[in-house]
Amino acid sequence: MGGENEKASGANGAECEKNMDMRSRILEGIFDIFEMLVAAMVIVVMVITFLFRTVGVEGESMMYTLKDKDRLVISNFLYTPAVGDIVVLNLPDNFNVPIIKRIIATEGQMLNITKGGDVYVDGQKREESYVHDKTTKKTHNSYPLKVPEGCVFVMGDNRMHSSDSRDVGCVSVKNIVGRAILRVLPFESFGTL
Repeated sequence: MGGENEKASGANGAECEKNMDMRSRILEGIFDIFEMLVAAMVIVVMVITFLFRTVGVEGESMMYTLKDKDRLVISNFLYTPAVGDIVVLNLPDNFNVPIIKRIIATEGQMLNITKGGDVYVDGQKREESYVHDKTTKKTHNSYPLKVPEGCVFVMGDNRMHSSDSRDVGCVSVKNIVGRAILRVLPFESFGTL
């Protein structure tokens, strides 16, 4: 009888050890999953923080391409300014409020605005289907002008209601916060820019 008790006790001990080993593996698995989720969240936060940002459109200077209250995703990761890009700028004289404009010319390019309201870059007339009004010269610059090194010339698409390089002159590329790459709000206008 004593032998049977020893066998039962040994079997219970082995079963108990097996259950503890199973629990330990389950806890390790749960910990591994938790560790992966935390790492994934850190990566997502870093990507959003350092590669992408969201900004809101304020005002009518980019009508009809962008509307007041649109939300955009922007990025400056490996960005080189190019003609036609929609960019977010942070100008110190603008109380550090970001503004959204389109790059019309980059460093070294010759820009001219004719009396008839046409825009020429390096002698080529720009086809600007997104502009609904003629472009006026305003008073800041004399044309034609050469965009200085390290600068861009920007204008809003709604030329009659835009304060831009025609008012403040060429803008340093250091003031570009990022290029608009995606409109996320409103949902019906979701898409790339």
